[in-house]
Amino acid sequence: MIKVEAIVREEKLEDVKEALRAVDVRGITVSQVMGCGTQLGYTHLVRGSKVSMNMLPKVKFEIVVSNEDWAQVATDAIVKVARTGEPGDGKVFWYPVERAVRIRTGERDREAITPAPSDGEDEAQG
Repeated sequence: MIKVEAIVREEKLEDVKEALRAVDVRGITVSQVMGCGTQLGYTHLVRGSKVSMNMLPKVKFEIVVSNEDWAQVATDAIVKVARTGEPGDGKVFWYPVERAVRIRTGERDREAITPAPSDGEDEAQG
């Protein structure tokens, strides 16, 4: 199992959600975060004084998928819609996930991250 974590521009939230839905990637968590990368923020004038805004608002997506193929599908979908070509577009990270447990049913690992038949959905995410 792999956790795909993507940090993207705030304005790309809906585009990324739709892109993931379109490739049948489910089970996402979204958080509002602050951060900076190579662009190091920007300078802003506030009441005539320059203020450095080095922490910029971003959106973080967290997705756990069953294998590298699904991680690549999710990554490709995110990059395709989140890229503007300008600094600050964000990053995508992959992490190995050793264990997962679906609290409702007690299912573990791969079964815990794929939609359960009782959810009325076909199996997705590998």
